[in-house]
Amino acid sequence: MATSNLAILHALDTAQTQWYHITAIVIAGMGFFTDAYDLFCISTVSKLLGRLYYFDPASSTPGKLPVPVNNLVIGVALVGTLAGQLFFGLLGDKLGRKRVYGVTLILMAVCAIGSGLSFGCTAKSVMGTLCFFRFWLGFGIGGDYPLSATIMSEYANKKTRGAFIAAVFAMQGVGIIFAGLVSTILSSLFLSRYPALPYSANPVLSTQPEADYLWRIVLMLGALPALMTFYWRMKMPETGRLGQFKGSNDYKLFSTEFWQRHGMHLIGTMSTWFLLDIAFYSQNLTQKDIFPNMNLTDPAKSVNAIKEMLQISRAMFVVALLGTFPGYWFTVFFIEKIGRFYIQLIGFFMMSVFMLIIGINYADLRDPTKHHTGLFALLYGLTFFFANFGPNSTTFVLPAELFPTRVRSTCHAMSAAVGKAGAMVAAFGVQSYTLDGHTHKIRRAMMILAFTNMLGFCCTFLVSETKGRSLEEISGEDEGGEMEMSEAGMEGRSVVM
Repeated sequence: MATSNLAILHALDTAQTQWYHITAIVIAGMGFFTDAYDLFCISTVSKLLGRLYYFDPASSTPGKLPVPVNNLVIGVALVGTLAGQLFFGLLGDKLGRKRVYGVTLILMAVCAIGSGLSFGCTAKSVMGTLCFFRFWLGFGIGGDYPLSATIMSEYANKKTRGAFIAAVFAMQGVGIIFAGLVSTILSSLFLSRYPALPYSANPVLSTQPEADYLWRIVLMLGALPALMTFYWRMKMPETGRLGQFKGSNDYKLFSTEFWQRHGMHLIGTMSTWFLLDIAFYSQNLTQKDIFPNMNLTDPAKSVNAIKEMLQISRAMFVVALLGTFPGYWFTVFFIEKIGRFYIQLIGFFMMSVFMLIIGINYADLRDPTKHHTGLFALLYGLTFFFANFGPNSTTFVLPAELFPTRVRSTCHAMSAAVGKAGAMVAAFGVQSYTLDGHTHKIRRAMMILAFTNMLGFCCTFLVSETKGRSLEEISGEDEGGEMEMSEAGMEGRSVVM
């Protein structure tokens, strides 16, 4: 490797934290804020959609989205995300990170606005339009995963790299909070302006016609942060590491040499992300169905349409603020002290423990005569905390560090895409257990999730610790220690070989 290239890499690895690092975190992080808002705000409005478009006058209960429609409305964005991760991840390595980075934001903004539109007034046309735009919204979101992680890992120095990547990902927590907060504020405003009787008193008038505007506004507001960030994202320079490795390490992805060097790591990052997302997205997408059993929301028949949305949004906001959000930032603060490997092990193990406790004791926990509601909420919140102070953060960080520069974006994309396959299992499979709120089904789902988390704990042993090492040392691009010797020469020290 040329001396000039080694000097560039040495400068990147030893650079003090500067303003451009902070700027990169904010710009990349706003993409994840948008991603999380767009993916999770659908949970706050899905029950409202059921009341608006699937009302049955002969039914004693409010309208609900049919199970296939519910799964499609919530899960179609995840299908798009999987496709977008693979597409933009490959382009990030072929064309450069910067050249495709802004495209993802534009796609997210356009499709967030489109999600609030309808080509027709029937339930079929409204759901069809919503699913069409949410697929392409997910496609744009998918591109943000490999590109943001790769850009941040290649900008950062080796001492703070994990914290910087985790800080970008932590904006997902802020996005989830805002999904609940914005929905809470808007539904509160609509409810004060358009009060209505509960469903039990008047099934027809309990669903306010104005609610049809409410869900559209919530979804369309997801375009704002994307549009606000676009200019600054276009001003970011290409990463310094891209293009530095054209010499001896020219083996291709899926070649025998690649699999000998990095195959086990790739299997590890893909399997742990897959198993994590089954649990993580099951938690987030099904919490609206579990809230009534935690006594955080009233039974559907005792409230009107907008009040039900208000209660779901408020509960989602509180759980995210107290359980989800702190976990992300614990990872940021401790990842360079504890390390990625141990944080991931601890997170998987604790998630499994708390979900097993909830699963075994679910019937008693939901009974206010046997346990205070707060105990259920505490246990449930702790599963969110250890998901984020654990594998939800580290599965994002590790693929951005373990692989060579020329295929880093693609390998991260492959890991994330397999993760989204796990999210699809949650949306189309696990969610079916919770939709009707039956105790025995939710109990079974929790125990299944406890088992998947223990599998994730075991698969974590396929990855290695990356704390404190340069990207080139981790991936083997230092050409047998050449870079270490060069750094030693720059610092005036000797290296024992």
